[in-house]
Amino acid sequence: MRKIWILAGVFVSATVLLLFFRTATSKETNLITKTIKYEQRNLPNSIVHILNIPSGSQFVVTPALSSQLNTVEEFAKQHQAVAIINAGFFDPVNQKTTSIIFQQGKLIANPKDNERLVNNPDLKPYLNKILNRAEFRRYLCEQTVRYSITLHSEPLQVGCQLVDALGGGPQLLPELTSVQEGFVDNANRRDALGSTKANARTAIGITGDGTIVLVMVAQKPDVAANSGMSLPELARFMQTLAVEKAMNLDGGSSSSLYYDGKTFYGKVDSKGNLVKRPVKSVLIVQETLGDFK
Repeated sequence: MRKIWILAGVFVSATVLLLFFRTATSKETNLITKTIKYEQRNLPNSIVHILNIPSGSQFVVTPALSSQLNTVEEFAKQHQAVAIINAGFFDPVNQKTTSIIFQQGKLIANPKDNERLVNNPDLKPYLNKILNRAEFRRYLCEQTVRYSITLHSEPLQVGCQLVDALGGGPQLLPELTSVQEGFVDNANRRDALGSTKANARTAIGITGDGTIVLVMVAQKPDVAANSGMSLPELARFMQTLAVEKAMNLDGGSSSSLYYDGKTFYGKVDSKGNLVKRPVKSVLIVQETLGDFK
């Protein structure tokens, strides 16, 4: 009888240890799969920096705005962020935004307040489209964070609270909407972003499972004049990353990405030197304890 009890005790102990090991392994595996993944791709005409922020992870993506122009490094110091990417458009002359920004449910940057934008006679035919461009949104649906990319005029998600939003454009996926958003007017030969030419670019996308994908396309110094990506090329590249919704952000000299203590710049001048341009707004990636809203 004593041997039976000893064997039973050994069996119970082994079972408990096995369950503990499985639980610990499961938590460790979950932690690994929920961390940010950084990837760099060296393409013939560009170097692409890619960040994947998994859905349901401890990381949150939110907009940030500065009263003056700052580099992504300066934004990183201020917000103690894990990663930062340049975001909305702005006027370098008056340093006012031309992209709409909501933060914690409040409008903190409005293109309508930029007199050089709304009073520009050359832009008057496109103003309604400019004020209705694509934006990246963060919702709180009960206790679940959800993200979306849509035009500014699109209704909010039912049953969800809009927490943040940041405008950019044009939408890249599921379709490129350069004309609908006033960036391109073929009849009048207008192309505000040089969308068909190679350049440094920045974009944000969302995959089918809710993963956020940040992309910064950098030019190559040895082929600077013809390096980077056009917007159609950027849209196709985002598709290769399993992205279903995507939006272009301010590119060219603004293209910059900060991650893990390193900063990557996208634009190269005629001499092959990196252009480090300060920007007005960014998207920041912060680690949370589960109570960040």
